[in-house]
Amino acid sequence: MVDLKAKPFYLSDEDIRWVRDTIDSMTLEEKIGQLFIMLDRKKDRTESKYIFDNYHIGGCRYQNEPAERIWEQNKFYQENSKIPLLIACNCDNGGSGACSDGTHVATAAACGATGDTQTAYDVGLVSGREGTAVGCNWDFGPVCDLLFNWRNTIVNTRAYGKDPDAVIANCRAYVKGVQESGMAACCKHFPGDGVEELDQHLVMGVNSLSCEEWDATFGKVYQTMIDDGIRSIMVGHIALPAYSRALRPGISDEDIRPATLAPELLTDLLRRKMGYNGLLLTDASHMAGMTCAMPRSLQVPCAIAAGCDMFLFFNDIEEDFGYMMEGYRDGTITPERLDDALMRILGLKASLQLHKKKKSGIIDWNKESLSVVGCTEHQKLAARAADRSITLVKDTKHVLPISAATHKRVCAFVISSAPLSRKNKPDPVKEVVREELERAGYQVHMHDSYYDLVLKEGISLETELRSVIIGKVEEFKKKYDAVFVFINMKGYAQENNVRLSWSIGHSVEIPWYMQEVPTVFISLNYTNHLIDVPMAKTFINAHAPTREVIRQTIEKIAGTSEFHGSYDDNVFCGRWDTRL
Repeated sequence: MVDLKAKPFYLSDEDIRWVRDTIDSMTLEEKIGQLFIMLDRKKDRTESKYIFDNYHIGGCRYQNEPAERIWEQNKFYQENSKIPLLIACNCDNGGSGACSDGTHVATAAACGATGDTQTAYDVGLVSGREGTAVGCNWDFGPVCDLLFNWRNTIVNTRAYGKDPDAVIANCRAYVKGVQESGMAACCKHFPGDGVEELDQHLVMGVNSLSCEEWDATFGKVYQTMIDDGIRSIMVGHIALPAYSRALRPGISDEDIRPATLAPELLTDLLRRKMGYNGLLLTDASHMAGMTCAMPRSLQVPCAIAAGCDMFLFFNDIEEDFGYMMEGYRDGTITPERLDDALMRILGLKASLQLHKKKKSGIIDWNKESLSVVGCTEHQKLAARAADRSITLVKDTKHVLPISAATHKRVCAFVISSAPLSRKNKPDPVKEVVREELERAGYQVHMHDSYYDLVLKEGISLETELRSVIIGKVEEFKKKYDAVFVFINMKGYAQENNVRLSWSIGHSVEIPWYMQEVPTVFISLNYTNHLIDVPMAKTFINAHAPTREVIRQTIEKIAGTSEFHGSYDDNVFCGRWDTRL
């Protein structure tokens, strides 16, 4: 039985009465619908209204667009839903997760590099303010993962680090910032990512820690957040074999499931042992970590039966709704389990006072609220975050500072992911790099990668040769005083690990030049790129490809601003030569 007066809901008798009365008045179809959170990719208002009218969903997520369009969309959502909706944003880095013109403050990795919790608080604060301004009431953050494995790139930038106490401190600060706007926060991804190197978008994750190791690390983080009163937890498609075996003696390897489908991890561990009373939702249900665990017809109801209260995203709405309904009718989901899930779903809505706002019509649909999105105050917080987080990992040959006064002529490389990830368009970061280097007074030659040449000129033998033939070394040395290599690799749900990838085999980008002229390597995203450029003698983790970060990085390279960021030994990727 769910106690809505207790942590984390703290509902009044009046609020609990609304929850109970609403559930009692629902049809079975309406009850089943509340279990689902849709992902609105099409932005088709007619289709959305059909979904609200016929499938009675409990929550929404959406593809990002500018703030005004998101505001209009969320207004439409609430006005066309019988029961107020949970509208979620994914604000890992700031308000940019709520709308495309929102403020990017800092990644979790950048927050961890600052050595304090102020930046994590600022990220949460801006996320809450800008998310609330566009009509969201639920933030899928903070990330509570621990980056033990330097090879893991799915949480490389999204984790605060690998020290449980530091992660706890940053998570608490983030939640405090989010909740100042009245938004609900959500810890993710239970039971915890970062031990292995695989991506749950592609495979089932496995947290291989022993029960004792897990208790002292991920368990410590989650227990702290539970004790603090976190209102929701997102469950990852990650198995925790040690606890599955401890709680289900004799369980076969074949029956070990991701946590989203493992009642021993949700009901026995999270609910009973750890005492969690709040709402549980699955991670995205189109991820292979879930879809490959059992047939879809079983995945959908079994996630709720295992202990999740909400199911994140449809595959086919009619089909998934039917699977959930059949799961209730065949007893996979018991009436008691459905009732508990509904109590928590509506309990979360009541804790946000959504029922009172909808009834009185006082949900703040005022476009003037959008003025906070990208405002000057938030941009200053982003600037502070950049200053505190940009990290000089090493400068073993002491080539810094490199300023326009001492090294006027520079050759700049921007090493990017394949153009397909940018819809076959040039990397816009390359132009930002050029503009900011010129702004700092450098005379800049921007190298054209093989990708750039093909986009400009098409595939030909000439473009290939220009991309692989170095030319005369002495002429290069006479022409340039320094080389800057900006690494802007980023991947999503295509490969388990994202590594530095040159644009063509035997590319002239490969750093032959670092022995000829002073060379600085700057990562604009992942922190583990030394594994692929161990020969780098000057390496910076800048943590983001934003103009603010690029500008401040260039200033720090030039010596007009100090480096303040810190790092742990993950950056050296377990090798001795990366430290040289």
